[in-house]
Amino acid sequence: MNFELPHLPERTSKERSHGLTMMMDKGLSLQEAENFITSSEPFTDLVKFGFGTALIATELKQKVKLYQEAGLKPYFGGTLFEMFYVRGQFDQYRRFVEESGLTNVEVSDGTIKMEHEEKLKCIEILAADYQVLSEIGSKVKGVELSNTTWVSYMKTELEAGAWKVIAEARESGTIGIYQSDGSANRALIDDIMKEISVNDVLWEAPNKTQQAMFIKLVGANVNLGNIAPNEVVAMEALRCGMRGDTFFDVLPEAFQSKKQ
Repeated sequence: MNFELPHLPERTSKERSHGLTMMMDKGLSLQEAENFITSSEPFTDLVKFGFGTALIATELKQKVKLYQEAGLKPYFGGTLFEMFYVRGQFDQYRRFVEESGLTNVEVSDGTIKMEHEEKLKCIEILAADYQVLSEIGSKVKGVELSNTTWVSYMKTELEAGAWKVIAEARESGTIGIYQSDGSANRALIDDIMKEISVNDVLWEAPNKTQQAMFIKLVGANVNLGNIAPNEVVAMEALRCGMRGDTFFDVLPEAFQSKKQ
């Protein structure tokens, strides 16, 4: 803080177990990654190389090392896992992850058909060597899971060794835990929160209204992901009541009469 203002929420400190922010790197250059670290490292925990970009990203190993030296946890998006898995190259995927120097991996089945038992087996194998994030929900419009299935999959994937389970939204925020117009599927979110600890879920929330909704619902230390590089500082301000959307949420009752 540049000034200690009272009545701001207490944020968890790094290395955080919750209150996580995951930034989505869709092709930053090494210089852009350096600039991101300068501005946003204190507020960022995870960096996802979006979808399959790790296969074509320039200076990949250098960027992985750069993020890690800054105390961030980079990992490949789940679509890359699916690209290897659907080709029967799970072992080659593991080798690629190892050669890239990662400590985190994502397992998902948002695009391919995959028996859930097979997904659990992959999580269990990877969890022996890596911190695993597993993603639930389809990326394909019209392919939907029941609320009961969402909750069941989250439970079993955590039991299989996942560190966090990711609630799918895509980078557009219009699928999975959201409706096609970007509004929240509150029935699904409420059912998840009844059964799964919010500290174990990383909610994808690429849009400000979605971020604000979860901050109001859970608090400043909710886990949020798919955040654009240039939005991380702005979202930290949102967490801390420094924007109009959450301004009065962090203030005591005595201040509420000042609300317009």
